[in-house]
Amino acid sequence: MEFVATCPKGFERLLADELTRLKTPQVRPLAGKVSFGGELVDAYRACLWSRLASRVLLVLARVDAHDSDALYEGVSSIAWESHLAAGATFAIDAHGTNAQLRNTQFVALRSKDAIVDRLTSVRGARPLTDTTRPDLTVSVRLSGQRATISIDLAGVPLFRRGYDSRTDARVAPLRPDYAAALLAAAGWDSTARSQDPSLTALWAGQGSVLVEAAQQALDRAPGLLRTHWGFEGWAGHDAAAWNSLLEEADARAEAGEKNPCSLTLVDTRAGAEAACRQALRAAGLSVDLRVAKEPVPSACAVADLSWIGDDALATEASALASLAGLAGSSVTVLSRDAAPDGALGAEPAEKHEVIVGRDPASIRVYEASPETVEPATVELPGGERVTVLVGASDQFARRLAKVAKLRAKWARREDVTCYRVYDADLPDYAVAIELFEGSETPGRWLQISEYAAPRGVDPELARRRLLDVLAIAPRVLGVAPEDVSVRVRTRARGGSQYADEARPSRRNARDARSSRRRGAVELPAGSHLIDEGGLTFEVNFDARHDCGIFLDHRETRSRIREMMKQTKGSKRFLNLFAYTGTATCYAADGGAKYTTTVDLSRPSLDWARRNMARNGFDGREHEFVQADVLAWVSEQRHTKNRWDLVFCDVPTFSNSARMRKASFDVQRDHAELIIGVSRLLVRGGTAIFSCNLRTFKPDVEKLERAGVRLTDITDETIPEDFSRNRKIHHAYLVERV
Repeated sequence: MEFVATCPKGFERLLADELTRLKTPQVRPLAGKVSFGGELVDAYRACLWSRLASRVLLVLARVDAHDSDALYEGVSSIAWESHLAAGATFAIDAHGTNAQLRNTQFVALRSKDAIVDRLTSVRGARPLTDTTRPDLTVSVRLSGQRATISIDLAGVPLFRRGYDSRTDARVAPLRPDYAAALLAAAGWDSTARSQDPSLTALWAGQGSVLVEAAQQALDRAPGLLRTHWGFEGWAGHDAAAWNSLLEEADARAEAGEKNPCSLTLVDTRAGAEAACRQALRAAGLSVDLRVAKEPVPSACAVADLSWIGDDALATEASALASLAGLAGSSVTVLSRDAAPDGALGAEPAEKHEVIVGRDPASIRVYEASPETVEPATVELPGGERVTVLVGASDQFARRLAKVAKLRAKWARREDVTCYRVYDADLPDYAVAIELFEGSETPGRWLQISEYAAPRGVDPELARRRLLDVLAIAPRVLGVAPEDVSVRVRTRARGGSQYADEARPSRRNARDARSSRRRGAVELPAGSHLIDEGGLTFEVNFDARHDCGIFLDHRETRSRIREMMKQTKGSKRFLNLFAYTGTATCYAADGGAKYTTTVDLSRPSLDWARRNMARNGFDGREHEFVQADVLAWVSEQRHTKNRWDLVFCDVPTFSNSARMRKASFDVQRDHAELIIGVSRLLVRGGTAIFSCNLRTFKPDVEKLERAGVRLTDITDETIPEDFSRNRKIHHAYLVERV
């Protein structure tokens, strides 16, 4: 008989070695699969004992498949009456396409028709199909102009072990076959049979690494927990041979219960320990699990870093620092990039390129070094040393410590609690770091925003530098790593825009509640309260948007309050593109009798309403309007509504589907908007127009022709902590001549 064991990309050699250990004959690794020969019992053994195979297929035939008719004829030629018992159901599992057969659903349909027509002709009765839980699954795999037709002996994929049904959303899972591949690359198979099989698992993927390791140490077949097999509905099934294998596996599992097995978990993520213990219980394994904060010496060490991506950069810095504790030791790591090389100070002796989700990754095997390997570290003020991936990061550490000390002194003098600490002071460490301090409850948070690296910079080097920033900054500034949020920037039209915003991987217990209340104003989960200018504002670093306040407009907001104090008459204030309404709060605090806050986003307006209410401005005189600002301004020009002071902080670019115009580009459309805003001012009224396009140039001539005077006040509105980046925004006074 001819068989094929399928597997994920990169597993082929590991699977071939595993099948060889199972004494499987004629093993030959191919792309995405391993073929083997032998008897049916060899295939049964692979089903029961393989940890790396996804499916085990019995090859029936290879047929012509240059078009649908050829495929139909080839499938029809197989004696399906010998494989599908009367009354049994079947389903088609189709893979691959070619020039004529470009849809797998159509391939499955034609194959199904061929089987149905053959059996109807032979038996006189039409067989039944069942795509949910068929008695027999027929695999049809196209490769070029040929199709391989097989019986799926596994049925449900083999990596569905039976213990991995429960998940904890706070901890990223690792599929059991990937956990087994990690262990196989680490040589756990031989270690598990030694006198002292001890394993240290860093970030064990909801326990799958621990379960796979314990099962091997206790000689327990991974297939013992399964309740259904694909061959059970196959007419050629040899029940006696299968039952013999089961009896042997049960006897080995019973004898293996006495085997020693020492497991240590290193995982600081919330819920990780509970998830791992639950997985061990679900698998019926009674083993002692030790939990440690740092790696401990053991016969084998593995680490799963595949769960770390751009949405967990702050956590990755902490994880790599922990991994560095294994520098010089033998360790195997599953990672999406080469960052572990820097943490361990070594190049992998062996690599297996794999795919995790849709992203490329690798299983990296590091051998023990006869010499002591010390990972690169930098010394921080106070003598603490931090593991880094780039040796030059000591310059960043010294620079950050220096500017943080000066900035803190300035902040105390100016009574500022939220400010920018660092702004790409060193070109190689092109990040902006902002510090926020809580008002009603103690807390310090960092928001770190990365500027896009120039095209000539190695992306891997830029990422390592960013990870070093995330390891150093929290310690220098006295912030817990879980209270750091990261945003990665890319260059886009109109300047630097955020492409991705990362959330901290875990929250403090005080932030995990569904909601909290301060007086009568709700504070959503993950939000905090800060003070600025004697007012209280809500910020949120978890959500995938800006945190709720733009610190570079601190002076602008203060100016609005002072202008409002000096305003006579109706004292009406209008905030356009209002976001979370911070400027409206300042205007109300300056004595505005009526305020109008306009934004297209409903969540932003709700946020603005909470900010106003939290500061005592919750009367009917304060209105909130959800509207397309451009269209709304045009409509208001035809009404009697006018305002004494207007603040208009526009986006660089917008193409929301809810806008009447196709898009808004500040350089292209600013003149029309400013003219419209000027028409909403009372006689002698003033507006402040602001934008953050670095290359912005106002069309002064067009505005003058429309009777609008523009006065540049940018330099007066740039706070001290943004002095390094004076193009952070542009600001102008708008008056109607």
